[in-house]
Amino acid sequence: MTTTSDFPLFEIFIRSNRGLDHKHVGSLHAKDYEQALEYARDCYTRRSEGVSIWVVKSSDIVASQEEDAVSFYDPMDDKPYRHASYYKLPEAVNNM
Repeated sequence: MTTTSDFPLFEIFIRSNRGLDHKHVGSLHAKDYEQALEYARDCYTRRSEGVSIWVVKSSDIVASQEEDAVSFYDPMDDKPYRHASYYKLPEAVNNM
């Protein structure tokens, strides 16, 4: 007997309005992408909360780990131009 936990896990992202970014809303098991889209629509957009749905297999996501942050991200101390305080604002835009 096949259960839903035997199917791949998908991560679901919903875009609530045009022009906004997709937000992660949850995960679900489905046999394929089409079924994952249908399940996502049924589970996460029942009240017309979204205009777009992305489904991504969890196994396809690659992420950095928090403990690797120091070595993964280049320190910005040697690049002062990346800091907002490096730039002097003209008087006309001094209220920024």
